[in-house]
Amino acid sequence: MDQRFDVTERFADGAQYIAGRLRQGGSEGTRQVVDPATGEQVFGYRLAGAADVDTAVAAAEAAFPAWAGATPGERSDAMHRFAAVLTERADDLAHAESLQCGKPIKLSTEFDVPGSIDNVSFFAGAARQLEGKAAAEYSGDHTSYIRREPIGVIGSIAPWNYPLQMAAWKVLPAIAAGNTIVLKPAELTPLTSLMFAQAATEAGLPDGVINVVSGTGPEAGEWLVSHPAVAMTSFTGSTAVGRRVAELATSTVKRIHLELGGKAPFVVFDDADLEAAAHGAVAGALINSGQDCTAATRAYVQRPLYDAFVAAVADLMASVRLGDPFDPHTDLGPLVSHAQRDRVAGFVDRARGYATVVTGGEIPGGDLAKGAYYRPTLITGAPQDSEIVQSEIFGPVLAVVPFDSDDEGIALANDTPYGLAASAWSRDVYRTGRASRELRAGCVWINDHIPIISEMPHGGVRASGFGKDMSAYSFEEYTQVKHVMFDNTAVVRKDWHRTVFGDRQT
Repeated sequence: MDQRFDVTERFADGAQYIAGRLRQGGSEGTRQVVDPATGEQVFGYRLAGAADVDTAVAAAEAAFPAWAGATPGERSDAMHRFAAVLTERADDLAHAESLQCGKPIKLSTEFDVPGSIDNVSFFAGAARQLEGKAAAEYSGDHTSYIRREPIGVIGSIAPWNYPLQMAAWKVLPAIAAGNTIVLKPAELTPLTSLMFAQAATEAGLPDGVINVVSGTGPEAGEWLVSHPAVAMTSFTGSTAVGRRVAELATSTVKRIHLELGGKAPFVVFDDADLEAAAHGAVAGALINSGQDCTAATRAYVQRPLYDAFVAAVADLMASVRLGDPFDPHTDLGPLVSHAQRDRVAGFVDRARGYATVVTGGEIPGGDLAKGAYYRPTLITGAPQDSEIVQSEIFGPVLAVVPFDSDDEGIALANDTPYGLAASAWSRDVYRTGRASRELRAGCVWINDHIPIISEMPHGGVRASGFGKDMSAYSFEEYTQVKHVMFDNTAVVRKDWHRTVFGDRQT
C-alpha cells in the first residue's frame, strides 16, 4: 500500500460510522485531516452535529438488547474474529496512524497497532470472566448471588495522541461487557477510529454495537456526554476539559470514567545505573514526540549523578533522528499539528527567562520546515514552581532538577496536582519499594518508564482522574453489580415483619 494512500476515496461516504455504515455529518462545519509532516491536507469531511449524535445513540440503543443478551462466549467469539480482521489490516492501520498523527512508522507498526490488537484479544477472553462474590446463605435464610450486567449505551471521547489505541481502550471493555458504544474521536485524527469500527463490522459484530461520530467537543462531544440515553461516559484528555465533562455528565447522573493529564516524574537515586537511566529518560520523554500523558517530563536526579545524567541525556537527544515518519530510520516525527508545535515552543521560549536550554529548543529548518517538527529539548535550572516543571507540555521536552535526600526527591516528585504515572531508578530494593509506596500515581515503574500491557490497569489519581483502562479492572468499570436474594424458608410471616407490624410469633 502506498504510504500516503487516498483517504478521500476510502472515506468518500463520510467520516461518521453509524449502524454499520459510513455517512456524512450533518453539521454545517467541516474539518481537515492534515499530514503534520508536510502541512498538507489529506482529507476533508463534514463534522457531526447534535442530530448525528442522536442517530448514533439511537443505533446503539437498538443494538443493546441483543448484544447484552448474547452469551459471554458469543461476544468473545465475535471479538476474536475482530482481532483476526485487525491483524489482516495491520499495515493499513499503521500507515493511517502515521499519516494523521506524524508518528514514526516504526512506532505505529511496533507499538500502536500490535498493542491495540492485543487489547482486542485480551478483552475477547475477559468477556468470559464475569467475576462476583460466591453465592451463599449470608443471612441464613436466603441465598444471595451477584450478577454483573452491562450498563447500557456508553458515550466515549478519545484524544488525538493515540487515536487507534484510545479507540481500543474505550470500545473493548465496554462491548466485552455487553454494552454498546458511541465513540467521538478527536476531530484532527478520526481515520483509524473509523477503520477500527469498520473492521468490527467485517468481523460480524452487529450493526450499532460500535458507532463513531467525528465532530467537535463543544457540539458533538458535549451533547454526547449530556445525552439522556447515554448511561456512562468515558473521557481521555486534559484535566481542564475533564472538569467540563464531569459537570455535564453529573447533570444526568451518569457513571464517569476520566483519564486526564499527567506530569510524570522520573526519579533517579544516586545508586541507579546511570546509562540505563539516561536511555530510559530519553525514550520515556520522546515517545510519540512527547505527546503522551505518561511521558517522562521532569527528571529528579540525586546530586551525585546529576551532572553526568544531564550530559548523557544531552548526548542521546542530539543523536535522535528527526525525519519523514514513513522512513523506517526516523526516530522522531512531527507533533500532531503546527498549533501544538507552537504551543510547545511557547513553553520553552518562556522558560529561557528562568532556566537553561541545554539542547534543542528550536524548530528545525531545511526539509523539515514545512512540518510540525520540534527538536528534542533538555532544560535545567528550572525552579520547582515554574511553568515548565508544573504544567503539562505534551511535547519532546524534559526538565531535570537535582535533589539531595531521598525524602526531598519523593516530595518533589509528588509536588504537582497530577498523579498518572511515575518511575524510580535505583539498585536498592528498599529504595524502590519505598518509592513504589510513596509516589502518588496510578502507575509506578521501577527501572523503566512507559511500558504497558493489556493485563494491567492504566489510570490516575488526583487531577489525573479516576477509573482504569485495560485489564480486568477496566472491564469492571463497564458493568453494574446486581445483588439477587432468594428466600429459602417459604415462611409467610417472617420474624422481621414484627418491626413493621404485629408481635413476634411464638
